[in-house]
Amino acid sequence: MRLLFSRSRRLERALEVEAALAETQAELGIIPLEAARGIREAVSERRVSLERVDELEVELRHDVMAIARALGEAAGPGAGYVHLGATSADITDTALALEHREALAVLRQDLTGLSRVLLELARTHRATPEVGRTHGQHAVPMSFGYKMAGAAAEVLRQRERLDELAPRLAVGKMAGAVGTGAGFGAQAAEVEVGVMRRLGLTADEAPSQVVGRDRIAEATNWLALLAGTCERLSTEVRNLQRTEIAEVSEPFDERHQVGSSTMAQKRNPMASENVTSLARLVRAFALPPLENMALWHERDLTNSANERIVMPHAILLTDDMLHKLLRVFGALRVDAARMATNLGSSEGSMTENLMLALAAKGVARAEAHEALRQLTRPGAAGTTLAERARSDPYIARHFSPAEVDSLLDPTTYVQAAAAKTDRVLAQLLPKLDR
Repeated sequence: MRLLFSRSRRLERALEVEAALAETQAELGIIPLEAARGIREAVSERRVSLERVDELEVELRHDVMAIARALGEAAGPGAGYVHLGATSADITDTALALEHREALAVLRQDLTGLSRVLLELARTHRATPEVGRTHGQHAVPMSFGYKMAGAAAEVLRQRERLDELAPRLAVGKMAGAVGTGAGFGAQAAEVEVGVMRRLGLTADEAPSQVVGRDRIAEATNWLALLAGTCERLSTEVRNLQRTEIAEVSEPFDERHQVGSSTMAQKRNPMASENVTSLARLVRAFALPPLENMALWHERDLTNSANERIVMPHAILLTDDMLHKLLRVFGALRVDAARMATNLGSSEGSMTENLMLALAAKGVARAEAHEALRQLTRPGAAGTTLAERARSDPYIARHFSPAEVDSLLDPTTYVQAAAAKTDRVLAQLLPKLDR
């Protein structure tokens, strides 16, 4: 990913747009075929160096003119036809579309890989009992596999959003100074269509001097949304790795890795904490592109400087977060025994099942709820919920001790979670390789 945003690759993409323009103009009879060949050969043979472009930019103080001048020096018979009819944004915005298309393809691969790992965890732990938690408190039993199925579903939704926005981002322009195409004359529409066809892009329907910045704002806001998913997953690992919970843990190199310079026992969830930190930065990058939408008239340069920072950084950091999560979940240590222990100590986690059973006996739901609330209040007589329920006269009128034990057995809820996980897997697995 880092190579995609290198200055050399950015120069290559800009030169590719210039060559596509020349070839299209030659095809339409606007410039000599020999001129287009000279431009194409200069590009294909890498005759334009970054060093020469930098020298010219110091002199001209204009990045695109430096590229066009350097290409002209290397293009032989095409020298006089480089950049004919185009404006700077025709080159930069179209090259930017190529850059974004390549970068989003990498992110899509990342999302597919992470989804695959999460779905495998869901399959493996479809019936691994774990206490569910709401408000940080024990709720009712579930399975760890179902938790992972939910994570996979969210990651695949993010990939669907990527697929929807990608065509809107892979958009260039070859329409001149204010987007009308006047500089290309009567064949302006054919020039733009031909250039985009050669590059595998579509043209902005009605650009100004630049491609509409709502497209980039949509992309950075999707990156912010994806960062939210990344932080949700990393935070779940961090919480489940807490000493008092200890149900999962990040991979840790016991041979060499150090958790603390002073506390030798530490096994910190550092990768997940890193993802959490970076996610907050990626979300912060969503704001400048929203403000860049309000350029003056047909364009100004208030978007230019921050876009050169925002997009590469937001995409690179997102790629990094996804790779870290892939490593974390790909080698996640799942302690099923600890999950069972926590579930066994979960006072009241099966009250819902007992309440529903009372309702099935004809007891008003509110009345059943209140009876169980009293049983689980602090200071209620009895060591465990099962013991209190078995000895409670109200409960005893409806259920035998054996029935109470059966209703408070968490395996019934875990089986429901396993069945739901199977249904989720059946829905998501066919999508994975699309």
